This record gives sequence, C-alpha cells and structure tokens, in this order.
Amino acid sequence: MRQAGSDQVPTLHAEGPDGVLVAFRVHRGSEVDDARPPVLLVHGFASNAAVTWEGTGWVRALQDAHRSAIDVDLRGHGDSDKPVDADAYAPERLGRDLIAVLDSAGADVVDVVGYSMGNRVVSALAELAPERVRRVVIGGAGPDELFATWDLDDARAVLLRDEPARNPVIEQVLRPAITAGADREALLACIEGVSGAPLVIPGDIPTLFVAGEADPVPRGARELALEWGADFVSIPGRDHVSTLTSRGFKDAAIAFLDDAAPPQEATTT
Repeated sequence: MRQAGSDQVPTLHAEGPDGVLVAFRVHRGSEVDDARPPVLLVHGFASNAAVTWEGTGWVRALQDAHRSAIDVDLRGHGDSDKPVDADAYAPERLGRDLIAVLDSAGADVVDVVGYSMGNRVVSALAELAPERVRRVVIGGAGPDELFATWDLDDARAVLLRDEPARNPVIEQVLRPAITAGADREALLACIEGVSGAPLVIPGDIPTLFVAGEADPVPRGARELALEWGADFVSIPGRDHVSTLTSRGFKDAAIAFLDDAAPPQEATTT
C-alpha cells in the first residue's frame, strides 16, 4: 500500500492482482458508529471520487449519519493507474480492484453505493466476494449497459481524433472529460472493456435502486427492481447529473443502509 500526502484525507493506493495501483481514501467523522460497516463509494465513467462523492456532499452526509466512508478512484480515473489495454478493464479485474481496496483499508464487510458505470464494478465485487457486501445501493443504472448502445468508432473519433460523434450522448459524456484532462486512451480502453457488462447482485444481498425521474440512463430500473424484489426510489425532476446532488438520493440511501424506511418525499415501490 502506498500513501501520498493530502491537505485533508490522505490518498492511499491498493495494488490490484495485475499490479495496477488503485487510489482510495478513508473518511471518518468525529462520531463514527463502528458497529456499522463502512460505506464503499464507487463512481461512474469519466469521473472520480472527489467529484462524485466529496464535491456533491455524500461524504459529509455519511459522516453526519455517523458512517465512515471509503471512496475509490477506479483504474483509468483520478489518482489511479491508467492502463490503455481494454482487457485491463474487464469487470472481474475492476471487481478485484475493489477487493484489494477493502483489504488495504482493513474492511471485512461494507455497504456499497455505486453510481452509473460504477454499478457494473459493484456487480463484479458482489459476485466475486458476496460475503463482503452487506447492502447495495444502485444509483443511476438499470439493466441496459450504456456503452453497449454506442458505436465504438464514434467514441474513437472523439477520443483519438477530436472528431465529432454522430451520437449526441457520446459527445455529452466525453467532451467534458476531455476538457477536464482525462486520459483519452484509458477512457477508450475502459469503454471497450466494460461494454456489455452485466448488472447482477446475489439475491440475498438487500438492494435499493435509485433513479432520477428525468434520467434516461437507468431505463428499466423500476422493472428490474420489481423482478428482483428490491426497493426502488425515484428522485423527482432530476437527470443523470443532478440526481447525484439530490438530498433525496442521500436520504434514501442512508436510510436503506441503516435498514430504515425511505424518506417520505421520495417515490418508492
């Protein structure tokens, strides 16, 4: 495990089975209830832990609820290594990265909150090590894996040649990442490696789906929740980006992880 300095919480690195270093941080508030497991936070594509979980108030909300949090930069993102081979982003490898993070953090069992593509990684973790996952919140994802709907030539045109994509969704996803300085080849490898990855959580792990009412990405999430016998919460008026900042999402997730009833302002099945 390697540590880098930070003004606040230090950034640590766990080593995946293939030698890739995966960055993570352990956030503990002043009044953590150690009787409850830490919450592992897994971000989506072309983002990182700081943007998805820290900047949106998730870490603070969990600390206010007396929960510790572990946020991770998936390989190819943030402060983690960025291999450029599609095979390096196979879901099983991404899932094993999370196991390495849990081992390095000394977390035997965790609750998990995933967002968007991060849920495909959470799915791999839950299949590889179900005994280490107590509860799962699936945010902004449904049965259809987004990259499987893309023409990869369009993604290559944007990332490698700065040409416009014919699919506006590809433009909307990739252009901000490029502007923010993301590694283009690593993002392309991630798209190729994750494309078509399943969303499967073992049936004995309690699961909550959360979807923004105006978000097309988790299409079919409500129906999948019914099929699994899982809980479902709809966040009114929110799209794929704004769902993350919603207090309703945070409240619903924290209540579910605490095995309590979801907040009244959310719409549930």
